[in-house]
Amino acid sequence: MPSTDLSVNQNSDSSNKLLYIDNIKVLLTILVVLHHTFIAYSSSEGWYYNEQTSLISARILLTMFISINQSFFMGYFFLLAAYFTDSSYSKKGASKFIKDRIIRLGIPLLFYCFILTPFISYLVYYFAKEHHITYFEYLNGYDNWIDLGVTWFVAALLLFTLLYAAVKKIFKINFDKPVAVPNSRAILLFAAGLGIISFVVRIIFPVGWILEPVGFQLGHFPQYIALFIIGLLASKNNWFDQLSEKTGRQLKRSVWLCLLFFPVFFIVKFKLKTPSSWFSGGFHWQALLYAFWEQWIGISILTTLLIKGKKNWNYTSELLTKASRSSFAVYIFHPLVIVSFTLSVRNWDIEPVIKLLVMTPLIVFGSFLLGLLVLLIPGVKKII
Repeated sequence: MPSTDLSVNQNSDSSNKLLYIDNIKVLLTILVVLHHTFIAYSSSEGWYYNEQTSLISARILLTMFISINQSFFMGYFFLLAAYFTDSSYSKKGASKFIKDRIIRLGIPLLFYCFILTPFISYLVYYFAKEHHITYFEYLNGYDNWIDLGVTWFVAALLLFTLLYAAVKKIFKINFDKPVAVPNSRAILLFAAGLGIISFVVRIIFPVGWILEPVGFQLGHFPQYIALFIIGLLASKNNWFDQLSEKTGRQLKRSVWLCLLFFPVFFIVKFKLKTPSSWFSGGFHWQALLYAFWEQWIGISILTTLLIKGKKNWNYTSELLTKASRSSFAVYIFHPLVIVSFTLSVRNWDIEPVIKLLVMTPLIVFGSFLLGLLVLLIPGVKKII
């Protein structure tokens, strides 16, 4: 996502086989916008401005979406980014590759920290908290300059790609030995192992624990690191093209089984009076169960979408091309859209879940519209 290297060159016959990756990227970007919009209305914290719904049933449904989405959507971005990393490195060479990554990822990081985050925070301070001071007066007392917000992903991807370039340069790793495409059994064993590793990491770094000031939730990083490595291997061994429909069908069944299992977590929580924090980490069997389930369903969804995309979504249109090209801009600017829209209806005296239903399509449309407008600014396309 954070680079035109992830956009398919439609002038090449070989690249035309990968049009579905651009379409998956659009889907993932929409899920990012939905994820943060749902957090804004389902929780009392975790976003710039929150209005928690009072309906338990709505909170349960939103929690299910957020949990399932978290299991795969950001890891998917790392997978796709890594898939194009080696070819970009080989094409540009080490020096140009590193310079390109620093420009395309570093500049958005700085912009988000020093321009966008203070402005979004000011909107909340002015409208929600009703402190009616000027923006420059607010900046005079602002002391949270290193706040990456959603661009923690950009920082992590920059770190991963720079480490990749360093390892590639120092150790001359070429991945020449072919590795056979994994079948569904191997994929699920990988997911199970990843669940155990995630559980071990979360004993020390539970979900919700954030490494300041970069904003990394280390409890999720075993998946991110693993999928970045898998993306490199998949690119070298052409795994995306070789994944079979049989594997897709088997993993689709795996997804449904995991979905049917989800209510068990509510039973454990309410019947056994389990603190919610025990699912997030620590040395608890509930944390092991959740980490195992999370990775199992996440890897299953990810692979199922990949195979389905290859079969059914390998096409483009003018709208899809524009949406794909603007996806990185959408990722950077969607918090501004979400906060602006949610603040605009803050005084609407109605159940917050109704606001969610009304505002969600407007937020998604507005995010992509703003993304397209940002790309019209001279020089922006050279960066994002």
